[in-house]
Amino acid sequence: MIIGKMNKKCGIFGLLLLFVAQAQCIMWYQEPNAIKCLREEIQGNVLVVGEYEVSEVFGQKVNFVTRDSKGHILAQKDDVQQGKIFKFSFVTETYDTFEICFTSHVPQHQRGVKQEVTLNVKKGIEVKNYEGIGEAAKLKPIEVELKRLEDLSEAIVQDFARMRKNEEEMRDTNETTNSRVLYFSIFSMLCLLSLATWQVFYLRRFFKAKKLIE
Repeated sequence: MIIGKMNKKCGIFGLLLLFVAQAQCIMWYQEPNAIKCLREEIQGNVLVVGEYEVSEVFGQKVNFVTRDSKGHILAQKDDVQQGKIFKFSFVTETYDTFEICFTSHVPQHQRGVKQEVTLNVKKGIEVKNYEGIGEAAKLKPIEVELKRLEDLSEAIVQDFARMRKNEEEMRDTNETTNSRVLYFSIFSMLCLLSLATWQVFYLRRFFKAKKLIE
């Protein structure tokens, strides 16, 4: 029974490692005169390597650019040669949100056609050449695989730590916002009570002055 539970946990952990290790390879159809951007949050000091390909359509142009949230351009290519695979790479300096954008341009006298765009992105441990590392360190295949799983486990721990930190920041923000809303509500109630009390005394003096009440 215990062995069955351990196998189940190892299977779930293996699937999680496999999910983290998969490269992001996607394909879509780029609309004419449209912009398509993909965004992802990446840790600092991480190597990102990717390649892309745009299907060939005569007369249409596609521009490629990669930048961070501050607008700094990390990789760029104007008028991508269609039907050919292009590669790009950059290293992240800090934790940030990075975006990859493709922009289609069609001449006014030409009718636009959808173009097929394929993008394959790898980052972090996905970029490491474990075969080369194993040959350099003279490691056995099982040792190379264990090294890869160790790096994957460390990457998962870092991702969980980042998500936990983000959760704590969001919780602190929510608590701070709730406190401010509470204080503002109390202040508003005090202002309304003060205004209501002032109105009562003012009307009382007014009616007394008009001798409507004693």
